[in-house]
Amino acid sequence: MKGLVYKSTGHWYDVKTENQIVYKCKLKGKMRLKGLKSTNPIAVGDIVEFELYDEGEETLGIIKDFEDRRNYIVRKSVNLSKQIHIIASNIDIAFLVITYNNPVTTTTFIDRFLATARAYNVETVLLFNKLDAYDIEEFGEMRYLAEVYRQIGYTCIGISAITGQNLEQVKDLMTGKICVFSGHSGVGKSSIINALDNSIQIKTQEISEQHNQGMHTTTFAEMHETNFNAKIIDTPGIRGFGMIEMTKEELGDYFVEFFELKHNCKFNNCLHINEPKCAIKEAVENGDIEYSRYKSYLQILGEIEDTQSPYRQDNYS
Repeated sequence: MKGLVYKSTGHWYDVKTENQIVYKCKLKGKMRLKGLKSTNPIAVGDIVEFELYDEGEETLGIIKDFEDRRNYIVRKSVNLSKQIHIIASNIDIAFLVITYNNPVTTTTFIDRFLATARAYNVETVLLFNKLDAYDIEEFGEMRYLAEVYRQIGYTCIGISAITGQNLEQVKDLMTGKICVFSGHSGVGKSSIINALDNSIQIKTQEISEQHNQGMHTTTFAEMHETNFNAKIIDTPGIRGFGMIEMTKEELGDYFVEFFELKHNCKFNNCLHINEPKCAIKEAVENGDIEYSRYKSYLQILGEIEDTQSPYRQDNYS
């Protein structure tokens, strides 16, 4: 049998067939991915093949294999440097939810997410949430930040899960697609999903006053079907976002505005640090590239080992 993974709880997976029947499934032994050291070999969004068996009065499934993923989005464990966690797979749009405060979403975090999504061919839309909660100065800062990313080609939408501002625009982008909502804990992912479709009621919690951080409400990734013909994957909040490994030479390709200008650099292998006649550095100095983006690039570059990533593979087994 074949089905789509709707929920992952570590050892068990909810898999829905084309007949809309959901089976609770587990893996057949240890399933390893070729060249991919992952904490979760199967992710929400995977299309899997499984066999049924009877366990008392319950019918369960054993996952034997899964189809090649057309894309996926990952985060690299900060503590387990050689392992990654697949957030979701086979995604049409990733929505990154951003807040100015309560909690703060830094530009470095945004840039890490965007570079990773671009590396794995995942379209990303930035949602600037909680517009109803900002004063004039904070609203201006968020508007400026959105313009930074809008100018380099990203779709940016200011929204409010409380008032419903611009949620219809988000729905239009989502219709007929599989979408993932990601971001820090507390940015309002679950509240946005609940507001998009009031038949989906995901548990939400308040921001921690002591640490000014969001409290984890989503423990495991889960896919929800909506009443407007879209599938939503709700993911656990991400407090840290370690980068996938890639070569220093290719990092700039995942910064959109760097990629567009790199052919103007004097050297083909320019890393945009100290090289003469570097088009990227000139663009930063002229204000054509936002300094925060260049700063993120340098920070990530400093963390990368100059070896080809073992994580990015075209084929899986």
